[in-house]
Amino acid sequence: MEFQSILFYAFAFILIAAAAGVVTARNPVHAALFLVLAVVTSSALWLLLRAEFLAITLVLVYVGAVMVLFLFVVMMLDINLDQLREGFWRYLPVGLLVAAIMVGEMWLVLHQPSLAGVAPPVSAEDLSNTKALGRLLYTQYAYAFELAAVILLVAIVAAIALTQRKRRDSKYQNPALQVRVRREDRVRLVSMPAEVREREEAKV
Repeated sequence: MEFQSILFYAFAFILIAAAAGVVTARNPVHAALFLVLAVVTSSALWLLLRAEFLAITLVLVYVGAVMVLFLFVVMMLDINLDQLREGFWRYLPVGLLVAAIMVGEMWLVLHQPSLAGVAPPVSAEDLSNTKALGRLLYTQYAYAFELAAVILLVAIVAAIALTQRKRRDSKYQNPALQVRVRREDRVRLVSMPAEVREREEAKV
C-alpha cells in the first residue's frame, strides 16, 4: 500500500470519528470542536486530491470564521441541554434513515461502471487549479457566488441580533454617557470640621 493511500485511510477514519462526535456529543461546545476537527481533516483530504486552494479556503472560511461564530453563539445563548438530549432520541430514526439514504447514494456513485476508475482531468501546465476556479467563479458562477456572499452577510447580522438582546444579568457600559461625564459627577468635595480632640488631650 502506498503512503498516500495510508494517509487517505487515516484521515478518512479521523473524519468519520469526528462526524460521529458531532452527533453524539452532549455539550454543544464539544460538538462544535468536533466539527472543527472534521473540517480540518476534510481539508487534508482536499490536499491529497491536489486541490490546495479548496483546502486552504475550507480552513480559512469554516474554521477561521464560521466555526468561531458558531462557538460564540453557542456560548452566549442559553441552551437547555436536557431538551437537546430529548430531541436527539426523538429524531434518531429520521437521522438514521437520512444517513442510510446518503450511504446508498454514495455506494451507487462509487460502484457505477461509468464512474469507477475515472481519473480526474489534468489541467494545463500554464493554468493552475486556483486560476481555473477563479475564472469559473467570476464568469459562469458569478451570480451564485454573490448569492452565497449575501447569505453569509445575513448570517452575520442574525448572529449580532441574537447576541444584542437584553438580559437581566448582563452588565455593559454606555460609551455615550462615559464621553459626556463631568468632574462634578465623579468627584464630590465634603467639608468636615477638623478634629482637635487629640490636641486638647495632649495639653491636659
